[in-house]
Amino acid sequence: MTVLDAVREGRPDSPAPVDFGEFVRREGGNGRLVVQPRMGFGDPGRMRAGLAATKAAAATTVGTLTLDSYTRVGNLEAVEAALRDGIDLNGYPVVSHPPATTAAVLDGVRDAGFPVQVRHGSATPLDIFWAMMRLNLNATEGGPVSYCLPYGRTPLADAIRNWEGCCELYVRMQDVGIEPHLETFGGCMMGQLCPPSQLVAISFLEAMFFAQHGLRSISLSYAQQTDMAQDREAVTALRRLCAELLPIDNWHVVIYAYMGVYPETDHGAYGLLGSAAELAVATGAERLIVKTAAEARRIPTVTENVHALEYASRTALRTGRGPDATFADSQTYQEARALVDAVLNLDDDLGRALLTAFRRGYLDVPYCVHPDNAGRARSYIDSGGRLRWAETGKLPLTGIAERGPSRKIGSADLMNDLFHVRCKFDAGAHELDTTTRRLIRAQAGPRTKEYS
Repeated sequence: MTVLDAVREGRPDSPAPVDFGEFVRREGGNGRLVVQPRMGFGDPGRMRAGLAATKAAAATTVGTLTLDSYTRVGNLEAVEAALRDGIDLNGYPVVSHPPATTAAVLDGVRDAGFPVQVRHGSATPLDIFWAMMRLNLNATEGGPVSYCLPYGRTPLADAIRNWEGCCELYVRMQDVGIEPHLETFGGCMMGQLCPPSQLVAISFLEAMFFAQHGLRSISLSYAQQTDMAQDREAVTALRRLCAELLPIDNWHVVIYAYMGVYPETDHGAYGLLGSAAELAVATGAERLIVKTAAEARRIPTVTENVHALEYASRTALRTGRGPDATFADSQTYQEARALVDAVLNLDDDLGRALLTAFRRGYLDVPYCVHPDNAGRARSYIDSGGRLRWAETGKLPLTGIAERGPSRKIGSADLMNDLFHVRCKFDAGAHELDTTTRRLIRAQAGPRTKEYS
């Protein structure tokens, strides 16, 4: 089967799916926010119900097919065994379900007002891209660095080569009038404790990698960290880099609610999610990936996901303001620009440049144990809540980096930093709206094990 045959096989008589990026740019930004869950179920019926509930939420939403962990690592035999034996999977196995099954999941749910994105987490996702193209699923995310270093031991060179091939495959959808969209995951490295300037740099460099391989619709991620002011610096820096250097116009920024150790209390979880929504609106970001009040306890239900979507949307509407220039020339921008320039100067080919950058330590993710990461950089949270460099290794930040004196980070220091956000928000008294307080009271009864 050729690439174009695979695309044409995906519902040839139905209209071409909308450009995910164009939809979000139209519906988000300027005080508005498109909200999205990270939802995936192995059972097609439950997956369809989750998508339908997301679509029906009182918010501007997009849908998500989050894939299972076996599919992410290419262990399709384990997926087949689970499906055969009726074992529940922790996501949707898009490669293993027949295309007709997934088409039925999407039928009547995905439309021009509700695009769907596939989220997968794979360093070697060729099978996933083929499956998406057979279904005209034209939005996904990841990246050669961000879906390699944090998740396993796949050599970075292999991940880069795989992602080059996947990008070149995906852009062939353009030949039949379908605009594919790719979102960088580089702004989420390790989930926490990576200084924002490096998150910005990796997110931007992955976007440049996508653009170099023909993608014309791109979004750039940034994961909420430990300090609102520093996060505003970071997102403003990311948007500035895109305006200055990204060679396409169809791009937007997506914020992730905090991806580290999440608050255990409902008021803490909603307070943290609310601050993520406020960050998105304040910086002009167009989309937000939500987390639920159940994150610290178990897999959230569809209902809990909908509550989180609606709460984030209400918070955004109350915030009601767009970006300002306060953080335009920040410390975070200066660091991110130095990292980006150093990598871009290594090689005209972004794949080779990224590989050389990690080999030389120009990019070095704190606390990442992947063999291709230098492991010399370290970070810490200062007394004011900002993430700072404790050690910069060979990062090209001499005379620029925001850091104090060189310091050794012990295990107790690291544990304190990992739990910093949870403790802060669980201890705080956050103002929640009446609707959210009513939902919290309703959820305070017996917990159910039914996740759908």
